[in-house]
Amino acid sequence: MAEEAPLPASASAEEAEEEELEKEIDTEAARKPPAPTFKISTFLYTFLFLLGILMLFDTSTRSGVSLTLDRLLSPSIGLGGRFPLVTMFLAALIEMLITAIAYNYTTDWVLAARVQRWGAALRKVQMEALRSGKKDRVEALKEHQATLQKLSGEVTVAQLKGMAITWFLVIAIYNWVYLYLTLHSGTIVTAHSSVVNLGGAYVNLLGHLGGLPIPVWFVLFSVFTVPLSLLFRRALKHYTLARHPAAVGLPPVAEPRGTA
Repeated sequence: MAEEAPLPASASAEEAEEEELEKEIDTEAARKPPAPTFKISTFLYTFLFLLGILMLFDTSTRSGVSLTLDRLLSPSIGLGGRFPLVTMFLAALIEMLITAIAYNYTTDWVLAARVQRWGAALRKVQMEALRSGKKDRVEALKEHQATLQKLSGEVTVAQLKGMAITWFLVIAIYNWVYLYLTLHSGTIVTAHSSVVNLGGAYVNLLGHLGGLPIPVWFVLFSVFTVPLSLLFRRALKHYTLARHPAAVGLPPVAEPRGTA
């Protein structure tokens, strides 16, 4: 039997890899249709972001939005003011679930994974071209780098849309928790109705932590929201990327034998 042909030289393999990378970037850029001049969703994201800024500095706007939420949240998770910690946990659960869904909806994780992989590969190709002194090759790669930067910008803008929803909802829900504790905590509205038992010690949620200008309820609510945010966002991102293994350079998942 005749011997097999020798493997191609490393230079030829690198050129083939570079051509494949450039083809993928150009294909992705050509696949995306031009963005319309006006989108209602973009207007809503911008409105929520600006409303969040207004709520941050204007007390009346902040209170108005939170009182509107109160009509929905107090009957559903208020629990008559008897269990403020449970209510705070449920509010954190709702807030972080909605923001995670919104963030996952606006972010194209598949494109983000591809852009990250292409960026690392393109930087490697550029460094090799610089080391070899191929100035024409460096110039040719600039066009693909510009295309990749455009795709990266689209990923960033999509993530900012999710942040606009998060920004608005975080301010609204945090302020609602404060209004709930002052207006609905306990059957008799007093400063003592917000006192809860934490590990055998009674703590006033409306008090301040260690004499600092940080309310106790703010710290406890953040303890609820931060882990839930990380959990929901990571779970949704993993679910989305798991449906597209090729996006992160993995082979397709084989179907188990015996399945229909």
